[in-house]
Amino acid sequence: MSDSQKFPVAAHALAYLAHKQAFSPDRAVASVELAASVPTNPVVVRRVTAMLGKAGLIGARAGANGGAWLLRPPEEITLDLVLRAVNGCAHLGVAPPGVKGCPVGEKIPDAVRAAITAADTAAHDRLAQITVADLLAAAH
Repeated sequence: MSDSQKFPVAAHALAYLAHKQAFSPDRAVASVELAASVPTNPVVVRRVTAMLGKAGLIGARAGANGGAWLLRPPEEITLDLVLRAVNGCAHLGVAPPGVKGCPVGEKIPDAVRAAITAADTAAHDRLAQITVADLLAAAH
């Protein structure tokens, strides 16, 4: 799975768990069911849920009666937490090195770097304002 797909799969899975009211182990949702909702392979879902579990956002249990459930209310899970949990980034890239002696090439990397930093900060700030509950509300 590409890094660019981890965040959308994670956000979708968390919203689905909230939809199913999976707030405890007895309400766990199997990876096959989560995968059918995304839609993707259950292995992809298990990889992403492992990352969400490591971040303390969900609980998970393996095996025939396995599944995942939320450890926090969906109103408390912001999308910046989800992005960090899957080692994702909203980063737009790195400015290339400048060229000495070129009137543009020598100075433009600093300007591009500043623009990228501002955009990255804005993305993280905005994701910090959106919760899994917001995603679920928007889907209904």
